[in-house]
Amino acid sequence: MSVETYFSADYNEAREKFRASAKAAGARLTAYENPNAKGAGGEMLSTDVAVIGPDDAENVYLTISGTHGAEGFCGSGAQIGHFEDNLFDAMPPRTKAVMIHAINPYGFSWIRRVTEDNVDLNRNFQDFSKPLPQNKPYEDVHDWLIPDHWEGQGRAAADQAIAEYRQKNGPFAFQAAMTGGQYTRPDGLFFGGTRPTWSNDTFRRILKEHLSPRTKKLCSIDFHTGLGPMGYGEPIFVGPELPGYYDRAKAWFGPEVTNPNDGSSSSARVTGTVPEAFTVLTPGVEVTAIALEYGTVPMEEVTEALRGDHWLHAKGDPNSELGRQIKKKIRDAFYVDTPAWKAAVFGRAADFALRAFRGLAG
Repeated sequence: MSVETYFSADYNEAREKFRASAKAAGARLTAYENPNAKGAGGEMLSTDVAVIGPDDAENVYLTISGTHGAEGFCGSGAQIGHFEDNLFDAMPPRTKAVMIHAINPYGFSWIRRVTEDNVDLNRNFQDFSKPLPQNKPYEDVHDWLIPDHWEGQGRAAADQAIAEYRQKNGPFAFQAAMTGGQYTRPDGLFFGGTRPTWSNDTFRRILKEHLSPRTKKLCSIDFHTGLGPMGYGEPIFVGPELPGYYDRAKAWFGPEVTNPNDGSSSSARVTGTVPEAFTVLTPGVEVTAIALEYGTVPMEEVTEALRGDHWLHAKGDPNSELGRQIKKKIRDAFYVDTPAWKAAVFGRAADFALRAFRGLAG
């Protein structure tokens, strides 16, 4: 297979390719069916996990695709390439790979960033027994982000209000307000939920079932798209703010690793990210976690696509001509369907797999 063929046109094709490549490589497969939702074509939705290496391995290389469903095109292609290019031949001894494909299958199938609950999975890993984070700036912009009408004077007025907010507070302040995560507007953008989603529960179940008591080191790479320069994979530290985590990520993956917590990243600071599960489920395990964030189109286009998709599912008609235009924009915002972009994605993914293997071997 050429690199371009590692990538797929939709969720169904991606799932079939992933499972076929994993089987051909001798991986052990487990499927976790989502009982709460169906796909865009009425199909069954599943998170699939492929494991290569000894069950009782001391070291684990874990990859995740589709945390944000519409970004699954990228992560799926990178994971399939791992099998097709025999990257696991370079894994050190006493190591296994756990490849989690489409952890948010609903979002992948429907080309939405969110789960079937309209929840941003990467804001959902909170302790819901405690007060949830407050995001007052989001409340200031919510009604502009999702106006009553997507076209006409109402939309124009909302866009003008956003432009004035950006001019007054700065573009990064607007990005932080919008993307940092919010827990008060269930129909809004970057909603973190009020309880764990099915995808959250399934991720925790996967860790319990596929990490052995002998695990000493865990390296996690979560594939994302939508921020940064076209085709560049920014390694973003996403581990919990515990001593040594960030320093280890830089030691393993290089000084180019960025950190939203110190302002060096294209990402705003967020809480409730997927790696928060590691602190609960892997006590005593040395965790090294990053996201590989690949740039697609300018941030303004990504923002418009996200706003449009949320408006469409809250107030519009997905089957209308406008609905089809909005769905094309959200796909294009998170998946650049060109050979050059796909080659850049996989080349970077393969490079970081080898860096991860060196770290696990140390």
